[in-house]
Amino acid sequence: MRNRFKHRVVSVAVVVLAGVAAFWAPGARTAHYPKAPEFPSQSPKDWIGTPQSLKALVGKVVILDIWTFGCINCVRTIPWVKEMEKRYGERGLVIVGVHTPEFAQEKVRKNVEAAVREHALDAHSHFLDNQMRYWRALDNEYWPAIYVVDPEGRIRDSAFGEIHIGDRRDKDLSRLVETLLPPPSH
Repeated sequence: MRNRFKHRVVSVAVVVLAGVAAFWAPGARTAHYPKAPEFPSQSPKDWIGTPQSLKALVGKVVILDIWTFGCINCVRTIPWVKEMEKRYGERGLVIVGVHTPEFAQEKVRKNVEAAVREHALDAHSHFLDNQMRYWRALDNEYWPAIYVVDPEGRIRDSAFGEIHIGDRRDKDLSRLVETLLPPPSH
C-alpha cells in the first residue's frame, strides 16, 4: 500500500514538473492567450485611414480601441489612447480603432470621419464595424474596450470602461506594453 502511494506521489510530481517545464518552454507562455480575430474586411470602404490586417501586424504590439463617437466614456478615454500612441508609437506600438456604432447616426461614415478629425485621431486607422462583426468576433460587450495584442497576435489583456492617464489601468496596461515592446534605442 505504501509503495503504491509513493508511486502515485512520484507520478503526480513528474506530471507537475513536466507541465511547469512546458509552460516555461519558448513560446509556451503565450499559448494560453486567445488569438486576436482578423478584421473581417481590408476594403478601403470599411476603413478610415489605411486598412489593417492583424496577420500583417504580427511582430508588432497592437492596441485595439473599440469605441463609438456617441459614447461619452469612449470620448473620455481618447486622451489615454492618444497618450499611448505618443509614449510608444516610436517603439512600434500600433493603435487600431474599431468604431462600433450603437445608434443610426454613428453608422454614417462622414459622421465618424468628422469625429476622428474633431478628436485628432487620424494618426491611426479605424475599422468601421457597422454590422458589429468584429465586436462579436471579440465576444465584446462594452464601450469603450481596449485589447492589447502581443507580437504573436494574441490578446494579452483587456480593459473595459474609461481609462485615464495615470490611473491604475493606465499603469497596468503601460507596464504590459513596455514588456511586449522591444527596449528603447538610445
